[in-house]
Order: sequence, then C-alpha cells, then structure tokens
Amino acid sequence: MSEQMSDQNEVSMWRGAVIPALSVAILSIVLGVALKGAPGLWGALLASFTVLLYFSVHLFISKISTNLDPMATMALAMFSYFAKVILMGALLLVVTKTTSPDSVNRPVFAIAALSITAAWLAGEIRAFVKLRFQLPLPQTSPRQDSAPDPQ
Repeated sequence: MSEQMSDQNEVSMWRGAVIPALSVAILSIVLGVALKGAPGLWGALLASFTVLLYFSVHLFISKISTNLDPMATMALAMFSYFAKVILMGALLLVVTKTTSPDSVNRPVFAIAALSITAAWLAGEIRAFVKLRFQLPLPQTSPRQDSAPDPQ
C-alpha cells in the first residue's frame, strides 16, 4: 500500500511539473519560430529537450533513493547534481563548437531554457504543496512528562 502511494505521489509530482513545463516549451518553440525562424526553432527545441530531460532525471533519482539512508541519498543527489552540471557544460560546448549562431539561436535557447525551468519548478512546488496537504499527519498526544501548572 505504501509503495503504491509513493508511486502515485511520484507520478503526481512529475505530472504537476511536466504540464506547465511542456506548455511553456510549446510556447517558446512557437515564439522562437515566429521571431527568429529556423534558428529560433532549433534553439527552443534544444532548450526544451535539455530541461525536460534533466529535470526528469532529477525526479527519477528521488524515486530510486526513497528507501536509502540519508547519507546515501545525499551522495546520490550530489553526484546527480555534479553530473548534470558537467553534462550541461559539455552540451553547451558541443553546441557552441559544432553549430553556428545562424543555425541555433543562442538567446532563444537561453530564454527558453530559463522559462521552462521556472515553469517546471513552479509546477513541482505546486504539486508538492498539493500532495503535502493530502498526506495524513501523525496524531499528537499531550505530553505526560510535564509538571502540572501550580495554581
């Protein structure tokens, strides 16, 4: 029961983040094409793919680290973070060295990536808050070890 509930929570978190991010990605692709043509299309598509992939990996890491002890979870999170930073740097280096600004518009890529990231984070926070309100809270009982009030 608990594992099924955890899976439902993960899916809810992913869906809550993906829907706004995809909406902004589609909007950025349309605006990129309208404002900059084919280079805008490729910049927005590359940004959309990169952001959606990287944040999906983040949720996958949180899913597989559910039953790990806190130290292992922290190590996995830090490894994931540094790996994504290094891979993002490598991706940007490859794109910069192998394509011209005439084929992939850099400002469209940057604006689209930042906008999609903001939409993903806002959707993830919203989904988390909604899940948090649905979780049962543990019952608290009055403290027995406190001394009675002298009156």
